[in-house]
Amino acid sequence: MGFWLCVTTWDNWLVVKEKLVWGVSERFRNAMAQVKPGDELLMYVMQHRKGEELVPSKVMGAFKVVSEPFKDSTKVFKSYKGSETYPYRVKLEPLVVSEKGVEFKPLVPKLSFVKNKRFWSGSLRRAMVKLPERDYKLLLEELRRAG
Repeated sequence: MGFWLCVTTWDNWLVVKEKLVWGVSERFRNAMAQVKPGDELLMYVMQHRKGEELVPSKVMGAFKVVSEPFKDSTKVFKSYKGSETYPYRVKLEPLVVSEKGVEFKPLVPKLSFVKNKRFWSGSLRRAMVKLPERDYKLLLEELRRAG
């Protein structure tokens, strides 16, 4: 079983939560090709603005992959680069979905996949990051605690 951290926007987090599907662009299709049914994904939502408030990056949910990767160009995700549809997708089943989420930055010192703790966001410059099981379990436990 594989463990992944999926990096997304607030708008596309809402799509994942509602449609139970995760998608990536052509650029990240090789990462998606490694995903198998039974793998587990954590959804990392990037920092964003809600009105005047700056909402920090958070882990918002955990999902189990319930399909093989497939290609579907139906527009469901919000694109920030023209007409990107994030066509390389998997279907999901929710494990934990949080309303509050878990702020990511305070957990950085405990995460082994983040090599440069000072410039930690560089570890997240991809749509999907393969996680060591230990890091996945730590983040999942924090997510369960957050409720």
